[in-house]
Amino acid sequence: MRVLYVIPGTPEGSEFIFAKRQIACMEAVGITASKFFLRSRTSIPFLVRAIGLLKNEINSFRPDIVHAQFGTVNGIVCVCAGANPLIVTFRGGDLNPTREVSRIRSLAGRLISQIAALPATAIICVTARLRAKLWWRKNRSRVIPNGLDLSMFSPMLKDEARAALGWQRAGRVVLFNAGRNARAKRLDLALAAIERARLRVTGLRFEILRGETAPEMMPLYLNAADCLLVTSDWEGSPNIVKEALACNLPVVAVDVGDVPERLAGVNPSRIVERCPEALGRCVAEVLQESRRSNGRDKIAHLSDKAVAQQILEVYRQVLFESQGGTVPVSQSSLAEPPRN
Repeated sequence: MRVLYVIPGTPEGSEFIFAKRQIACMEAVGITASKFFLRSRTSIPFLVRAIGLLKNEINSFRPDIVHAQFGTVNGIVCVCAGANPLIVTFRGGDLNPTREVSRIRSLAGRLISQIAALPATAIICVTARLRAKLWWRKNRSRVIPNGLDLSMFSPMLKDEARAALGWQRAGRVVLFNAGRNARAKRLDLALAAIERARLRVTGLRFEILRGETAPEMMPLYLNAADCLLVTSDWEGSPNIVKEALACNLPVVAVDVGDVPERLAGVNPSRIVERCPEALGRCVAEVLQESRRSNGRDKIAHLSDKAVAQQILEVYRQVLFESQGGTVPVSQSSLAEPPRN
């Protein structure tokens, strides 16, 4: 099966690393892949050229399926290039509001995503909340969260991880992923919560990741920390939460994206209201328990290999229908596999 993947950004660096990892997993299960990177999503002249280049790639590679790895402009470029059959994966920032851009651009991005969904042969949403935001084509959509490499993200001794990072062994560390947009991740709320937590826990260190950490270093940070704090206004399916669970790192988070589903049955971890006092209190409580979580047991069904098989099922169905079949997406297939 030949699949052309259309990805925002560039081949280099960690941007959309989760999409690049997913494509590698699809290749591992037998997909012949070609990658088209949309390096700019704001320049009209560039986008016009990109549509022509994508048409050429489609004619040259002759894919069985074109898979857009994000909505907004990335998805609409695929539509304009005549991609068919087309699968669009919506990951959060394409259907959710965002603080990363102006309100007008955020609204325009969501509108473009909805337009891209209309002609799509099939749709993948990483959470049920995102699927509910679709205006149409819900019957052509599947809920498939991003998978993760459980061999890469696995528990290790905290002291070893801290030594590898050059951290002191003593002290409690709270990890926060601000990414490249601290405003969207609500660093302000996180800082206020940490101030409250420090009233209860002495020697608390707040470690902020700002989107510059090499992907291969992330397991060290997750194993070296005592707690992950998540305060975002909007998320799809935040990968760092799943990665933290795979490393048995406790999580304190607001109700965002699919985090409540991911943390169901995970201890110690908390879902907390968006309030500095409540967040700070829960961070302190988790730190005072001074133990790892049972998160890895709850995340096993989202291994990259298991998720690759779910995506492969979508591909097979799309191909079947493109060749004259009429099998609809079953409602039962929209449910997640049971947790262990």
